Amino acid sequence: MNRTRLSRRDLLAWTACAVAAETAPVLAQDNKLIEWVVGAAPGGGSDVVARTFAEPMAKSLGRQIVVVNKPGAGTNLAADYVAKARDVEHVLLTADFAALAVNPWLYSKLPYNAQKDLANVGMLVRFPLVVVVSTQHPARTFPDLLSWIRSQGGPVAFASPGAGTPHHLVTEQLLRSLGVQATHVPYRGAAPAVQDVVGGLVPFMLVDSASGMPMISGGKLRALAVSTAARMKTLPDVPTLQEQGLKGFEGFAWQGLAVPMAAPKSHVARVSSALLEAFNNTLVEGRLQALGVEPLPGTPAEMDRFVKAERERWGAVVRALQLKLD
Repeated sequence: MNRTRLSRRDLLAWTACAVAAETAPVLAQDNKLIEWVVGAAPGGGSDVVARTFAEPMAKSLGRQIVVVNKPGAGTNLAADYVAKARDVEHVLLTADFAALAVNPWLYSKLPYNAQKDLANVGMLVRFPLVVVVSTQHPARTFPDLLSWIRSQGGPVAFASPGAGTPHHLVTEQLLRSLGVQATHVPYRGAAPAVQDVVGGLVPFMLVDSASGMPMISGGKLRALAVSTAARMKTLPDVPTLQEQGLKGFEGFAWQGLAVPMAAPKSHVARVSSALLEAFNNTLVEGRLQALGVEPLPGTPAEMDRFVKAERERWGAVVRALQLKLD
């Protein structure tokens, strides 16, 4: 099978078309419309992934799918919207690391219950995380960065797209593993965090591949390490943290697809089938590769097991760090 390779320009052009399509008068059409709710702003990695899968899935299901962006509260707004939807067969959720695995530990009270209100359909993708610094920073390797942090005489800062994001928690776990300290600087999304690292206002961060690749490819960020077990295909020369002495260390952002728990099992099965079929679409393969994200095809039961393991793993991390966001 030939895999379609898209340039960053092609990908952005396609995204712009998809965003424009959302503004068309599709909402005025019949009840075959399905809302795909994303807890992030348009144009980011989560948004592009949803639009990538929505296109072939709409054809498989014979229904129009429109991506609706509901950013805010660490994806809690989007999750709550879908959990309480009345038209349970016409709404989908990009259910991520935060909504399913971490927010139940970070917040004393949530407006939804991920285990009781949402039914898993199947995994979508995982986003490798990359340790990056500005190309103006003196560190040229990850050991260089570690030596630089230890030489500063006190905690340095690191950026993330927000408190409780995988970028934040994986960095905290990394710092604990290394026995060093750094001060967390949360931003409202990946874009402003990346810009301040590029500008040298914050020394380093772990950035997801979708948000970081343009700046890495453009020579504005230097990639020092990846947090996955194997090297990234899009960054073959960047070693993993495991290769650099952190045996067994692995962390990444991930997303799956969910529907309201009240949705009929037959509906869940149809959506799951359409999702699995979309993974074999060559355009989907090309777009995911351009983003630097890894496909995670699987059944609802496989997603159930994956989420359960992630919830237990990150619950332990949150408790150890004594993190609370309310």
